[in-house]
Amino acid sequence: MASYRDKILDHPALLALAARWRAAGDTIVLANGCFDLLHVGHVRYLQAAAALGDRLLVAINSDASTRQLKGPGRPILPQRARAELVAALRGVAAVTVFDQLSVEPLLAALRPHLHAKGTDYTPDTVPEAATARALGIGVRIVGDPKHHSTRDLLAHIAHPS
Repeated sequence: MASYRDKILDHPALLALAARWRAAGDTIVLANGCFDLLHVGHVRYLQAAAALGDRLLVAINSDASTRQLKGPGRPILPQRARAELVAALRGVAAVTVFDQLSVEPLLAALRPHLHAKGTDYTPDTVPEAATARALGIGVRIVGDPKHHSTRDLLAHIAHPS
């Protein structure tokens, strides 16, 4: 790929690319999130997820689904900007945007080898765990302890101490 922007794919292109990688024997890892105001916790999560396999695919919540999940005033950055920031990170092989509140439909279509979630989850609280288990997809909790959040950054910006 010529540019990090070329890593941003629609779902059909992502599925086709993942099929080629799977056929080549690559281990595919899926990570997902809103990634609004990229911070060190996001970077640590994605780098740890990338270390689990050969190809890290990142699914980013669309503006509409981020607004539903996070509330009024969110996202801060539009989905294209968030996708570009994540695509520019070393270790990220491809990025896609999804509209649903849950990544389960994409997880089922993509069928990665592993689904990586951040440390704000446990193996028992991963929302997609049952779907992943049913499809034979491993679930891994990665990244550093949850001491970073966009919500906290926004609160600090609004009310610096």
